[in-house]
Amino acid sequence: MIYNSIIETIGNTPMIRLNKLNKGIKGEILVKVEYFNPGNSMKDRMAIKMVEDAEEAGLLKPGGTIIEGTSGNTGMGLALAAIAKGYRCIFTMADKQSKEKIDILKAVGAEVIVCPTNVSPEDPRSYYSVARKLNNDIPNSFYPNQYDNLSNSLAHYETTGPEIWKDTEGKITHYAAGVGTGGSMCGTAKYLKEQNPDIVTVGIDTYGSVFKKYKETGIFDENEVYPYLTEGIGEDILPKNVDFSLIDHFIKVTDKDAAVMTRRLSKEEGLFVGWSCGSAVHGALEYAKENLKEGDRMVIILPDHGTRYLGKIYNDDWMRNHGFLEDKTFGTARDIIASRNGNYQLLVSYKNDRVKDTIHLMNSKSVSQIPVIEDGQVIGSITDSKLLSKIIENPELKDAAVADVMEDPMKFVALDSTLDVLSSMLDSAKAVLVRDDNHQVHIVTKHDILEAMTK
Repeated sequence: MIYNSIIETIGNTPMIRLNKLNKGIKGEILVKVEYFNPGNSMKDRMAIKMVEDAEEAGLLKPGGTIIEGTSGNTGMGLALAAIAKGYRCIFTMADKQSKEKIDILKAVGAEVIVCPTNVSPEDPRSYYSVARKLNNDIPNSFYPNQYDNLSNSLAHYETTGPEIWKDTEGKITHYAAGVGTGGSMCGTAKYLKEQNPDIVTVGIDTYGSVFKKYKETGIFDENEVYPYLTEGIGEDILPKNVDFSLIDHFIKVTDKDAAVMTRRLSKEEGLFVGWSCGSAVHGALEYAKENLKEGDRMVIILPDHGTRYLGKIYNDDWMRNHGFLEDKTFGTARDIIASRNGNYQLLVSYKNDRVKDTIHLMNSKSVSQIPVIEDGQVIGSITDSKLLSKIIENPELKDAAVADVMEDPMKFVALDSTLDVLSSMLDSAKAVLVRDDNHQVHIVTKHDILEAMTK
């Protein structure tokens, strides 16, 4: 068959049965391998849909510029569409993304602007904000905004869902996918649930993302948001493409578990896939072990190709340095907590406490920072150095309420965050917080990390 351009080859990716990683699981595990798309990811589907819908609406005109914030794969899909249709592309990316992703986008003619990861979405330096500013500044430009552009989920409703239904002959019982922008999860889930409302959908989230807690409680907890390494899933915002009513369950997966599973997919199943694919499979199999029964059929989306991660998870030195290999050189926050042997109680202050009482508490326990609590939630923090400067400037503050002088709350990090990752986070903070397996909150300081590294 002869195609008129590369974009006509998007879709109709293969469904492949897992043969080794599913051992001990009842039911059948199938994976839909999206790296067979021309841009090597499932994002090709929504990229062409967003472009063509924008053309039809008059938002994208001949000779225009496509500007988008991307983790890499959406940019690739948009770049292929731009080549076929004659547009220019500018992409903003967070600096945690792999070098391979940046190089690939440049190879297909895109301009790439790298932005800091560890800033809020509203910060003018974030890759969201930079993309929006460029769209405002550059005439005849189009900002697809994959997070809130419903053409994203519609693309999967129109293509991915029907393909899965057809390939499984309607015998799918469970659907699992990573949740980032929400398009592939929710667009596909919507189609499948319309065919059979009993199909169970499982969203895969990462530690450091808000999705799971928001689904279960309806609370957007900023304390759940902290830097993580896995690329392509999880968010610190609530994209409009994420329809929580279409996601029955969420499973969270650590960076390490995702990376290890990604390498196992390559070595044991011959599927040379990307990092979030490992997240999806690890989380889906964890769910399947407890919930699938004989005769069930689960389909898992594998979003992209392993070439995007050659310098990271397929690099032994990188894996070892992040504590992701068994001969790891770095411990984790879990190890620090375990070393306390249960002899630990988090010191806290409350927002209505007097400042001088909190100072007495900190002095009596020889601590230099303390979280501030209200109704069981961490709402702020007190550090001795900044508190000292404030009281020197205004001595009357010692009789004020803690709420009047507190700083931003300490960030929560994943229990399995490695010491080097914790250390990098503490460059700009005195301490971080960690929840153990019993949901008890612990504080981790630079002193704790140094002590763990010298044992």
